[in-house]
Amino acid sequence: MQENKPVLIVGLGNPGDEYRSTRHNVGFMVIDALAPADAKWKKEKNALTTRIEIDGFKVIFVKPQTYMNNSGEAVQALMTFYRVPLENIVVIHDDMDLKVGDIREKIGGGSAGHNGIKSIDAHVGKDYRRIRIGIGHPRDYNSLTDPSDWVLGKFDSEQLKEIKSVIQSIKLF
Repeated sequence: MQENKPVLIVGLGNPGDEYRSTRHNVGFMVIDALAPADAKWKKEKNALTTRIEIDGFKVIFVKPQTYMNNSGEAVQALMTFYRVPLENIVVIHDDMDLKVGDIREKIGGGSAGHNGIKSIDAHVGKDYRRIRIGIGHPRDYNSLTDPSDWVLGKFDSEQLKEIKSVIQSIKLF
């Protein structure tokens, strides 16, 4: 990460109460847990943002309001406005290929079919840090649920407990 430059911490999700606590909104859940409880959120550049300082870094927490498939629009606009270098962007998102509660990090790579990641890649490039949170796959539960319906479904109580535990383990710096 470049020092003396802002850091965008982007949680992916969909706006609206109907999507709250769905698997696809795990990025929003992480942002809500990591941002201060008294954070002042404002709407700018198609996103909800709040700014704080962590370990000497100016951090901007971001929840795009463009819906998942267009997340890159908000990320690009904020990146440009705040002059954030690509290596100072962290994107937190759900990953169906990981078991519930598993967490993986990487820089760059493919989208693995995740439309929010595809959008960000198309708008800003691929070499940003990604924190992937496992939400499981319907086949893991012998479910015939379509994957697109699965990601928009809600966690059961045990899964939510796992997710909350992994959120507490995330280290941003």
